[in-house]
Amino acid sequence: MRRLFPVLVCAALLAPAAVAGQEAAAPLETPAQQAARKAAMPPPVLEEDQALKTAIASDARPEADRARDVHRRPYETLTFWGLNPGMTVVEIQPGQAGWWSNILKPYLAQTGGTWIGVDRPADGLGVPDGTADMVVVARAFHNWARQGATPGLMTAFAKALKPGGVLAVEQHRGAEGLNAADTASTGYVSESYVIHAAQAAGLVLEARSELNANPKDDRDHPFGVWTLPPVRQSAARDGSNALTPEQRAAFDAIGESDRMTLRFRKPE
Repeated sequence: MRRLFPVLVCAALLAPAAVAGQEAAAPLETPAQQAARKAAMPPPVLEEDQALKTAIASDARPEADRARDVHRRPYETLTFWGLNPGMTVVEIQPGQAGWWSNILKPYLAQTGGTWIGVDRPADGLGVPDGTADMVVVARAFHNWARQGATPGLMTAFAKALKPGGVLAVEQHRGAEGLNAADTASTGYVSESYVIHAAQAAGLVLEARSELNANPKDDRDHPFGVWTLPPVRQSAARDGSNALTPEQRAAFDAIGESDRMTLRFRKPE
């Protein structure tokens, strides 16, 4: 059963285009009849995913992971992306810490789904084309922008998804109007960079959310996004340009980065 959950989003819903040369069918009911039917419909039953809440609250997750929930909002974010029991989810470059996989793996195991972690997506996504319900990409586009790898990987994600499948994106958000090749070294890329790449691969931007926005993040940090928590880099690799305690406290007060949270869908 798909869950309905009230999440505050700024949606960009795209209506299907008319088929060229095909005449539109006559409506089956008048506007008044449609309004009356909708008024008579019972309100939707809102169901919360208890299995997901359990996975998030589990003591099996590292304490440091759970401490970051206030910044990364895993329940709200996964609900926004449309995670459901029994899905096949491909997580791209989950990393050794596995912040998302420490939630997704037990949740999908409990609900009859499948989790596939892919460290080297250029070598394949570990699923046959057209079989993944969701592909999750978190904080990776700045690396791919530097390597020129984004277009090819977006095409691979689209191929892996089944019709109606979701590409879920969380990424440090850079200012618009700047070249991604210039900002990527600081960990940030713009929303438009990600959106254009996904659209070029045939995916549709279904919605974007401000769940993980942070207006205090001005992106002006001496060591890029890694100046902020949780990395908290406080000096160059050679030890130079070390932050003063006052500077360190000011960056800590910003919190984690300003992040885009996007949901793309593969057309049916």
